[in-house]
Amino acid sequence: MRKSTGLHHACAVYAKQVTQGKLRQSCCKWEILACQRHLDDLKRQGTDDFPWIFDETRADRIVRWFLKCPQVRGPLAGQPIRLLDWQVFDLGVTYGWVHRDTGVRRFNRTYNKRGRGNVKSTEKSGQCLYHMCADVLYPPYQPELAEFEMEPEVECAAVDREQAKRVYGDAKKIGAKSPSIAKRMVIKKTIAYHRTRGGLMRPLSKDTKNKDSGAPSYFVVDEYHAHETSEIYDLGFNSFGKRRQPLLDVITTAGDDAAHKPCYKEEEYCKRVLQEPETQDKEQRYFIMIREIDDGDNPHDKRCWVKANPILRGADLYAETLRSQIESEYVTAYESGDPEKIRKFLTRRMCRWQAASVNRYFDERLLTLARAAMVPRAEFAKLTDGKPCHCGYDLGKRVDLTGAGAVWALPDGRFAVKMQGFLPENRASWHEKTDRVQYLSWAENGYVTLTPGDVTDNSYVNNWICEGEREHGWQVEEIDYDGHNATDLAIQMREERGEDKVVEIAQTCAGLNQATKRFRELLLQGKLVIEYSPLALWCMSNAIEVVNNFGDIKLSKRHKDDSERIDPLAATLNALARLLVRIDQPKKRTLAEKIAAGDFGM
Repeated sequence: MRKSTGLHHACAVYAKQVTQGKLRQSCCKWEILACQRHLDDLKRQGTDDFPWIFDETRADRIVRWFLKCPQVRGPLAGQPIRLLDWQVFDLGVTYGWVHRDTGVRRFNRTYNKRGRGNVKSTEKSGQCLYHMCADVLYPPYQPELAEFEMEPEVECAAVDREQAKRVYGDAKKIGAKSPSIAKRMVIKKTIAYHRTRGGLMRPLSKDTKNKDSGAPSYFVVDEYHAHETSEIYDLGFNSFGKRRQPLLDVITTAGDDAAHKPCYKEEEYCKRVLQEPETQDKEQRYFIMIREIDDGDNPHDKRCWVKANPILRGADLYAETLRSQIESEYVTAYESGDPEKIRKFLTRRMCRWQAASVNRYFDERLLTLARAAMVPRAEFAKLTDGKPCHCGYDLGKRVDLTGAGAVWALPDGRFAVKMQGFLPENRASWHEKTDRVQYLSWAENGYVTLTPGDVTDNSYVNNWICEGEREHGWQVEEIDYDGHNATDLAIQMREERGEDKVVEIAQTCAGLNQATKRFRELLLQGKLVIEYSPLALWCMSNAIEVVNNFGDIKLSKRHKDDSERIDPLAATLNALARLLVRIDQPKKRTLAEKIAAGDFGM
């Protein structure tokens, strides 16, 4: 039976201070939204539409647990860990929300971002030990019916072995120094387990030989910003389903190369959830806390630093030490004028993502120009209907995204481009999770075509071109394609259109150099019109420039098996490559034209 509404609990008190009280000026937009979400949920808890309630006993349990965990470094070493108010909120909300009937924990995923030095590793180490020793399940407000997690499995995951050992190493030290924990656990160099309930706790990274995570009850991903791919994250996410209340817990700061990091893409999704929780997180099971300086905040204004560094709200010795460290890094970075030091200050201390350090085809300025070059579908049709064009395609793996494109040379000297994606219908939901983009929404709005079944039906590419001819009067002069995986479709098109109308494009720097360079030049010159498409913009942000020894360039994904796809853009450049050849070829003059020009004599 429910005993409290949670409206007077420490989590609610903190949320009110953030949303409408003394802490509001110390918090960024995203923390305010996260706190408002908690307050809104308290008002509707336990209803048929929202079957979750806030169980104060479960929230208090995780907070009390940390009193069993001693500090292992710094001036407070040996003293019990007393969570700060913002930590009480983060952990109390994560563990306090449960199902009204079963008591199963509501949140099975979390994303938590804050600045370096704000006790991320210490906090996660304490949670690892909690899941090994004290995580329970019971109906709301009935702790006497508590059932402990049997054979708990805790993975301390990070990008490399050393970072993974940091969380595990802190947990090991805390466990060794806590009499309450030491009597419950056996803790060894690379693995730990509960004396009576078994299970395991271990560090996990890409260097781990056996990465099969079995059935984790708690899977923490430390410093996700440093991960080049989502391999470790996916390992945890895909291992769920074997536990009643598993938790995938991401903790991170910001990082470099934003457009190509899985962490940044996850954060972009998280921000959409905070803005529209009911539509973006329909299951309502993702806890998100993002602390960073706001858009428009000046990093030179020290008053805003607290937004990314909540420890600075305090006046204790650790807060003063952290403030001194941040100020030292600030002075060093900006007085030196070293861009790399400034980037590190902004990412690590202000929690602001920075653009790529890799050789991206489009930087942020070009992406801004691309957005400005986009026009609505109806306006684009007025420019291109009934006009000659080249079409192109680039076929991905049969279970992945396939791309098509069309390019027009307009009478006013501009070029117009249109891109389309194709994806197997039964794989769309899966790819939304792996690629971190909204394929289903894009399909509803016509930017992606879903083909029936588990593999892409490439005949839909041909159908798309034929539909353009039939409904918009496209005068398709040629179809240009990447030959990889494309033999069957090329044969079909040649039979329908003729051998000289379907041309394979060499996928080399030399073969694609002119189109790749000209596409970017046209954008810079304001001579490119793009039919509006979030798919097209996403592909442009993913493209990496590859250069050969002669300075010729082509596009590629960052990694061969990357989920940052470029297929529709690659298809468009195939078409542009041949269209430029057609345009740049000297026009053959008739005999009459030669005589009129005085270039013909007897």
